Amino acid sequence: MGNHFTQLKQRLGEVSDLDHATAVLSWDQETYMPEGSVAPRSEQLATLSKLSHAMFTAPATLRQLKAAAEETDTQKNAKNLAIVTVSRADYARARKLPADFVAEVSRTSSQAQHAWMDARKKSEFKLFAPWLRKNIELARRRADYLGYTDHPYDALLDQYEPGMKTSDVHRIFEELRVKTVPLIQQVAARSERVGDACIHQAFDKAAQERFGRHVAEVIGYDFKRGRVDYTTHPFCTTFGIDDVRITTRVDENFLNPYLFGVMHEVGHALYEQGIDHSYERTPLASGTSLGLHESQSRLWENLVGRSREFWQFMWPSLVTHFPQLAEAGVEDFYEAINKVEASLIRVEADELTYNMHIMVRFEMEVAMIEGNLKVKDIPEVWNQKYNDYLGIAPPNDALGCLQDTHWAGVGIGYFSTYSLGNIISAQLLESAERAMPTLRDDFLHGRFGPLLTWLRRNVHQHGRRFKPQELVKRVTGSTIDPTAYIAYLTTKYSELYELDHA
Repeated sequence: MGNHFTQLKQRLGEVSDLDHATAVLSWDQETYMPEGSVAPRSEQLATLSKLSHAMFTAPATLRQLKAAAEETDTQKNAKNLAIVTVSRADYARARKLPADFVAEVSRTSSQAQHAWMDARKKSEFKLFAPWLRKNIELARRRADYLGYTDHPYDALLDQYEPGMKTSDVHRIFEELRVKTVPLIQQVAARSERVGDACIHQAFDKAAQERFGRHVAEVIGYDFKRGRVDYTTHPFCTTFGIDDVRITTRVDENFLNPYLFGVMHEVGHALYEQGIDHSYERTPLASGTSLGLHESQSRLWENLVGRSREFWQFMWPSLVTHFPQLAEAGVEDFYEAINKVEASLIRVEADELTYNMHIMVRFEMEVAMIEGNLKVKDIPEVWNQKYNDYLGIAPPNDALGCLQDTHWAGVGIGYFSTYSLGNIISAQLLESAERAMPTLRDDFLHGRFGPLLTWLRRNVHQHGRRFKPQELVKRVTGSTIDPTAYIAYLTTKYSELYELDHA
């Protein structure tokens, strides 16, 4: 390792340390922080964000990047070159954002997060509305600072899914809509075919915690490098490759929120825990995009976690923890967790209708940035879109436009990555099954290591070394394409609901 690269990596490490310290404070804010601590915590987060941004965008960083680039070009070290290349791109992007603006975003989002939690608790959108107006304005300013050619939303989307355009998402979503809406309608006509009463009964909180931990360990989550806590809206956060934490929530009368919340967040955590340690304390030590990240969470939550093979293996343990399920039987349980039913809450939606929730949010975000949707109209537009897309209307704001935390955190541009993740997850599993034809039999016998090892080798270890579309093509032979995902949904739900697709 050359001297210039060593100096650069030291500087990147210090920036990373500041970012991880910020993440610790943010995690604490959503898990254990006293309610009255919002104001000082907001200032702490703003200070750390400003310091990190100032250190990273300083002229000294640019000098080190240039010197390290020349050095790594000579050495032909692919990993070091990737660190320099990604860092230079991040530097160019970060330089476009003034330090005071970065601090303002951090401070405002912290305060908005508290306002959102209070508004959701009271189910009063008007309590959050002033903060959302500020956040939308911050998002527009961010887009202007970053720059764009076709649409301001492109700049926001690019933060989460580099290289993806608003027009690309519209095109992919339209194909998804055309192919899945008729399937949803067919399933709705046979809704009585599948029941889910067995998962809507009393489930002891402690038993859910024990079983959730067991499931997490079975699929590969390393509790020596992670932990589970409770929060209003589940998330995964990382303070380093060896400290990746997840949160979830519990409903003592419904099994799905805790169980599948854990599996979803573990999918994220497995990605972070699997990154090459040589990337630690550099910009490469995270997932390459939120679409790739969501592909991991949705793969383990749905393609594995809602498969028949998974529950045939897990059934004895499930019944040990919840004896009340024994009467239902494994097949009834499998059907129950896969029941298709229009619902209000995105994170608890079935696989088939889930993408409708994302389309609602994506369309509303684009309209917000364009100025075609005013904040005061959001509850009404949200409710109308839910009626149009899913045939249901939220009875209150908590079950409607206040259910997600993303807009409180100035996360506008994020939502479409959930559906992109669904699509990528099917492409990845299809490729894994081609490489390992006995994979389904492995699930049936509780062998999840082969899939995790395959993902570690092909996806996780690379961190941000490859751009999203490049990585997907390297692994699957295609860029992001909904064909495999649509085929997966059609096959699964045609069988489950006994539909005739001959």
